[in-house]
Amino acid sequence: MIPAKSTEEQRHNYTRAITEKWDEATPDQKRRGRDWYVTAHELAVEIAGGDAKKGAGVLAALSANKSWAENCRLARKAFTEEIASGHTRDALTKANRIMQGTDPAEVLPMHLKTGCFYLCIADPENAESVVIDRHAHDIAVRQIYGQRERGLGALRRYNVLADCYRAAARQIGEIPSKVQAVTWVAHIERSHIGAVA
Repeated sequence: MIPAKSTEEQRHNYTRAITEKWDEATPDQKRRGRDWYVTAHELAVEIAGGDAKKGAGVLAALSANKSWAENCRLARKAFTEEIASGHTRDALTKANRIMQGTDPAEVLPMHLKTGCFYLCIADPENAESVVIDRHAHDIAVRQIYGQRERGLGALRRYNVLADCYRAAARQIGEIPSKVQAVTWVAHIERSHIGAVA
């Protein structure tokens, strides 16, 4: 796992890996990556009867270790049945609290993956938040970790990579969430691994 106190050289290397993955993306992957959070936002609005924040919160709460397709299925089912199911107790508790009206920002870890995922879905033009999931990590370190621990629950380690995505975004001229989504699409499709957030 990367050091929580990464050196400037390490940060430079992570940022460079991200920009190189961006450059490897096909025009179609860039188009789909740029639209990824917009499409997710539209889904959030649809499943929550027009409440983008509630829909985004439930999608984020039910996202851990699930493919995007499964994540969407669970969130849609939760709103249809008015109770979340099919996940860990912690995720279900969070999703149910959000559906009952609690602000997602009070329920989700706002400075880690799940909270950032919520923010990016709720506002696809959010210029600060960036989702660092296992794929974002693996892109930055140029290595597929598989089931090995990445340590992304540690805020300092998470922030190192989030800052590198922000730096890459500045170089590319995009917002960080779009850089993360484009590189995610390119990474998933190039390495032929299951799309799990």
